[in-house]
Amino acid sequence: MKVVKIYQYGGREVLQFEEAQEPIPGPKEILIKIKAIGMNPIDWKTRQGYMKEKIKLPFTLGWDLAGIVEGLGEEVTKFQLDDEVYAMTELIKGGCNAEYVIVHENFVALKPKSLNFEEAAAVPLAALTAWQALFDVANLQANQKVLIHAGSGGVGSFAIQFAKEKGAFVTTTTSSNNIERVKKLGADEVLDYTHVDFVSHCKDSDVVLDTVGKEVQDRSFECLKPEGKLVTIVALNNPERGIRTLVEPNGARLAQIASLIDAGKIKPLIDRIMMFKELAAAHELSESGHAKGKIVLRVSK
Repeated sequence: MKVVKIYQYGGREVLQFEEAQEPIPGPKEILIKIKAIGMNPIDWKTRQGYMKEKIKLPFTLGWDLAGIVEGLGEEVTKFQLDDEVYAMTELIKGGCNAEYVIVHENFVALKPKSLNFEEAAAVPLAALTAWQALFDVANLQANQKVLIHAGSGGVGSFAIQFAKEKGAFVTTTTSSNNIERVKKLGADEVLDYTHVDFVSHCKDSDVVLDTVGKEVQDRSFECLKPEGKLVTIVALNNPERGIRTLVEPNGARLAQIASLIDAGKIKPLIDRIMMFKELAAAHELSESGHAKGKIVLRVSK
């Protein structure tokens, strides 16, 4: 099979395409033939050394996938051969920049029936990040106010939809050229951060979801009620303020999200679909910060 590995940290030139043996699933693992993979900022950040204390080189990047079950460990009970599935792999394992990957059955779900493989691959990591931050960490409730930064991004676009489905009042920030796209996701209030000071327009929030960090994170505390919560998925500037969360794979939650997608309540926001051989170019686009939604790579037909 084709696989992309990094043997050192650095720029896009460290991405190495090579041939490897298909992996063999353990007792509770599934062998998946990958049809499509999703690109996330963690891909290029890890390539640059973001998780070097947690992973060992050589390493295969990639955490989002959609594909077909081609092999089953002897103790797998939740899936069958030829099932169409999607999944997020563990942060310390990655492995999706390849034609095949093995994943623990607890991290896998049947893909949404209403989505093709490319669309499904855009969902897992970003959707799980948004869900866990909003509900597992911040405990967002109906009728509460939430400020979601970068509403056109992968995490932000799912967060808007989840929060609206919950019944919250959603304010989000985005740039001028993404306003209409974000409005269609259901946000109640869309602020153009290039022309509007979000702090002056957003007070008394119960929850802030920070996907930007730095000065935006610091100023976002001014938008919170006294008992409000700021949850960030990037670096926490002050450990005594706010909560930082890291996404975890969860097949059961992906199954729930698939139901919402098939019910027409949630949809992935995709910037573009590229070919697997264009992986370096996908890294470049993601690094630029100009993608309007998720970048997806087609691995096989």
